[in-house]
Amino acid sequence: MNASNILFLTIIALIVSVNLALNDSKIVLKSQNVLSKSKIIHLNGAIGPESVAFDPNGEGPYIGVGDGRILKLQLGSQNRLSWIDFAVTSSHRTNCTLPFAPEMEHVCGRPLGLRFDTKTGDLYIADAYLGLQVVGPKGGLATPLVQKFQGKPLVFTNDVDVDGDVIYFTDTSTKYQRWQFLTSFSSGDMTGRLMKYVKSTKKVTVLLGDLAFANGIALNKNRSFVLVTETTNFRILRYWLKGPLVGTHDIFADLPGFPDNIRINSRGEFWVALQAIRSVSSISGLGKFRFTPQQMDEGQLHPTAIKLSEDGRVLEVLEDVEGKTLRSISEVEEKDGKLWIGSVVMPFLRVYGL
Repeated sequence: MNASNILFLTIIALIVSVNLALNDSKIVLKSQNVLSKSKIIHLNGAIGPESVAFDPNGEGPYIGVGDGRILKLQLGSQNRLSWIDFAVTSSHRTNCTLPFAPEMEHVCGRPLGLRFDTKTGDLYIADAYLGLQVVGPKGGLATPLVQKFQGKPLVFTNDVDVDGDVIYFTDTSTKYQRWQFLTSFSSGDMTGRLMKYVKSTKKVTVLLGDLAFANGIALNKNRSFVLVTETTNFRILRYWLKGPLVGTHDIFADLPGFPDNIRINSRGEFWVALQAIRSVSSISGLGKFRFTPQQMDEGQLHPTAIKLSEDGRVLEVLEDVEGKTLRSISEVEEKDGKLWIGSVVMPFLRVYGL
C-alpha cells in the first residue's frame, strides 16, 4: 500500500466514535454496486485529482494535482489522450517535481476545487495554501484574489463556485492547514467557513461560520441557494441567497458517510461524492454506531456517489461496496452521459458511463 493510501486510511482510523443521524424518508432507493466498473485514465507521474472541471467549450477535463499543477486532458496525435500542463498557482516551483510531497504543498501550491466562469472562460481555483485564485482561458500562472481575511491568512481554502460577479468558496479551518487534516478530523474542529468574494468591489464576507470541516460547495440552478458539505458532520447545509429565507440556513441532507465535493448536473440535480461507512441500502431510521479499523478492513468504508434532487431527495446511489477498485472518491462530475470521478489520493481519474 502506498503512502497516499495509508494517509487516507489513517484519517478514518482516528475517527472511532461517530454519531450518525439519517432520515429514512430520504434513503429510499436500492444502491447499485457499479463504480468498480469505471474506467481508469492514468495521470502519468501525478497524483490526487481532487476536482474535475470542463471549460465553456466542453474541453477537458481539467484537474488539479498534488505537485501544484492544473492539467488538461486533450486528444493528441493518433487520437491518443494525453495530459498537458495548463496552469499553476505558485511561481516558486523550482523543487516541485515529486507527485506526492505534502511538505512542499505550501510552496508549490495544492489546487483543490476548480470552477469555470461559463461566460468569460476564466478558471477559478481554491488552492489549499494560496487561497482563492483565477487564471484566464489560456492558462499560465494564476492570479491571487483572496489570500487573507481581516488581516489573517486563509488557512485551508477548499472549494469554489461562480455566479458572475460573485465567487463563493470554503475555508475548511481557521486552525489547521491541509497537511494537518488528520488533526482537524480527530479534534472535532468547527472553525470552517462558507465565504463570498465580490469581484467588482473585492469585498469578502463570511456567510456561515463554525462549520465542521467545510468542504464542497455548489449553487443551485436558479442561484437561490448555495450548498456546502460539512464532512465530519456527515451532512450538507443549504444557505439561502434569495426568497423569504434569505440569509438563513438549514440542513439539506444527512448522509451515510463523509461527503467531499458536490456538483450540479445539467438538470439541476446534485452529485455528492462521499466515503460511505457502510452500504447505503442497509441504512434506515436513526442510529448510532461505533466505527473501528476492523470495520474498515471488512469493507464497510467505500466510495459512493449519491444523486440528490434540488430539494434533497435521494435519486440514485452508486457504490463500490468492496472499496478495492476505486478506494477513494472526492468528486463526481456528470458530463455527456458520463461520471468523471476524482480522488485526492489516487494516481488516476475514473470514468463511469451512465
